[in-house]
Amino acid sequence: MPLVKLSNGRKFTATTGASLVDAALSAGITLPHSCKTGRCSTCKCKVLQGETTTLQTETGLTDAEKVEGWILSCVRFAQTDVTLEVEDLGNVVLPSGKTLPCRISSIDRLAPDVVRVMLRLPPTADFRSIPGQYIDVIGSGGVRRSYSLANANTTDKTLELHIRAVDGGVMSDYWFKKAKPNDLLRFNGPLGTFFLRGLDQLHLVFLATGTGIAPVKAMLESLVHIAPEQAPQSVTVFWGGRTAEDLYFDPQAILAGHRFVPVLSRAAEGWAGVSGYVQNALLSTQPDLARTVVYACGSNAMIRSAKASLLAVGLPDNRFFADAFVPSAPQ
Repeated sequence: MPLVKLSNGRKFTATTGASLVDAALSAGITLPHSCKTGRCSTCKCKVLQGETTTLQTETGLTDAEKVEGWILSCVRFAQTDVTLEVEDLGNVVLPSGKTLPCRISSIDRLAPDVVRVMLRLPPTADFRSIPGQYIDVIGSGGVRRSYSLANANTTDKTLELHIRAVDGGVMSDYWFKKAKPNDLLRFNGPLGTFFLRGLDQLHLVFLATGTGIAPVKAMLESLVHIAPEQAPQSVTVFWGGRTAEDLYFDPQAILAGHRFVPVLSRAAEGWAGVSGYVQNALLSTQPDLARTVVYACGSNAMIRSAKASLLAVGLPDNRFFADAFVPSAPQ
């Protein structure tokens, strides 16, 4: 079987036909990943040596990135021994993903096109997650849609989702027109590797657009429980929307002492805050990027632009983490 080597010296064998991400997980090694369908680019890495083959289309890569040797390890398998320019997540042990039943506890409108859905799990359900992860809700006919968990504490068997309406979306039609308390659903999770790590004495910056604030909310809640020696030096949240009503709650109410910067791209006359895009709002503060770690969640366009802009002016590549909200894969 092919041998896969990582930048930090770790190695694992890869079964032909198994994605590099899954082969690594089978060997007890966790590579960065999220959608596992080749769309979000969280698992992007570069092949330094060897040959890999696609399992499905890598829509999360540009043609230029493909020419440069970048691949998406969630939809690639090793044909030969391979050396990858990527590091694993160290000793992080991911909670086991599983399919569980749940019922809708409540649905509340947060904004004209956003609802908060509270799900309750059976009392005997064994569910653990790391703040920042997401679940796949399984709808009628097996349709799956991914939603970030907006609450850090799930020990009370309650999950909080922030869901934005999508024109023509099958699940949007359900959430905004048909869903009601006590409806029975199923979900699979937790999923993904978008969670906090290595924060000690760094400036922690969150960039969020729209409902990308959901996992940020969960991570902010979790910071209360971090030991002082592992805590960031500062915390700043840049949350972007089109208009003021898109920013449907105050992140400062979660964690005292951090800075919240609301950013509007289509601000109405009289708006006294920051206008434009969250990545530009961050850059305008002239941050100490050598001592900064960035967690970005929201539109894929924002994440690509933010990463390119920040790395170009000095942010270390291994201090940018992202969870892109990408269009759902066809069912």
